Amino acid sequence: MALTYSLAVQPILGRVVDAIEDVVTGVPKSHERSVKDPDAAARKLARKAATRAAALSGALALPPGVFGMLTVLPDLVAIWRIQAQLVADIAGLYGKDMQLTRTHMLYCLFRHAASQLTRDFVVRAGERFVIRQLSGGALRSVLTSVGISVTQRVAGTAASRWLPVVGAAAVAGYAYFDTLQVAKTAVRMLEGTVLEVDSEK
Repeated sequence: MALTYSLAVQPILGRVVDAIEDVVTGVPKSHERSVKDPDAAARKLARKAATRAAALSGALALPPGVFGMLTVLPDLVAIWRIQAQLVADIAGLYGKDMQLTRTHMLYCLFRHAASQLTRDFVVRAGERFVIRQLSGGALRSVLTSVGISVTQRVAGTAASRWLPVVGAAAVAGYAYFDTLQVAKTAVRMLEGTVLEVDSEK
């Protein structure tokens, strides 16, 4: 699929895929402990993380023109790191932080943004979904697919750098929404709508 992209886009795609891999393979430690009402605590954490993500993303979108274009990928990586920590912290609230894997992280961070791509590692089992843990080669293949989706988004986000104030507001709003979606996916997974069966190889 990546081969259909022009030679000019492929280096960007490669950097995006490497950045995603770096984020999902380094599952952060949770700062939270198990609580009696993890759902309510998760919503509170999600709002805080979404506010942080929006503020950071909005600030990085303020530099205009070429300087602004240089902030697009660092912006995304910073947001993904906030979201990855949020997923780990929510897992801590549910007492499941030690069970998190890179595939769980990939699922939580990108399910809503690239939902068609999760078919590669999420299968239906009755009324529930099962996350198949991915081998190194399979993970890289899924990362490339996710990377293509993200690269398309990068192109759209880069255009907003030419209208810094309007663009910053839009980017901040998207970062807030995106982070809340990550939290919802993590809660759904941890509450048992999504199961894990296969172990990583």
